[in-house]
Amino acid sequence: MTDLSGLPRTGRMRKVIICDLQKCNGCQVCEVVCAYTKEKSQNLKLSRIRVLRIEPFLNIAFACRKCEKPTCVKACPRDAVTQLGDGSISIDKDKCNGCGWCVESCEFGAMKLHLDSKIAVVCDFCKDLGEPQCVKYCPKKAISYTTVEQAARKSSKEAAEYLLAEVA
Repeated sequence: MTDLSGLPRTGRMRKVIICDLQKCNGCQVCEVVCAYTKEKSQNLKLSRIRVLRIEPFLNIAFACRKCEKPTCVKACPRDAVTQLGDGSISIDKDKCNGCGWCVESCEFGAMKLHLDSKIAVVCDFCKDLGEPQCVKYCPKKAISYTTVEQAARKSSKEAAEYLLAEVA
């Protein structure tokens, strides 16, 4: 059974990176931190998280959404892209030939080909470090590593507090 987010309803909900649109100013610190953490480079094109500027003052940081039925996995003709138990995506570098089918099929644009190796890359949520470094170092605390349900509850609470403050 799934909820409206498309994620399975299980005892252990999948955590994803969520961006608070009211806090994100598009500074791209998350991209710098990611590129440095993963590639020891300051080249933003090597980052696994992206900041999308929609309008001059509307920015959103996004990474892999841990889809229930990831199209990137289905699209890979070499079985190099697999989904792990926690929903995150793994790339087998020995099998990936850089065809880009996974990149093309990702509905969120979260996958990309590495600039140098031409192997698919995607956010792994810094599992080896215990927490996503982009979240840890976001200066505005605009991104969080949480479940969609937890983010929705927080947003509802903040909206209610705002309305109560307005009528008081």
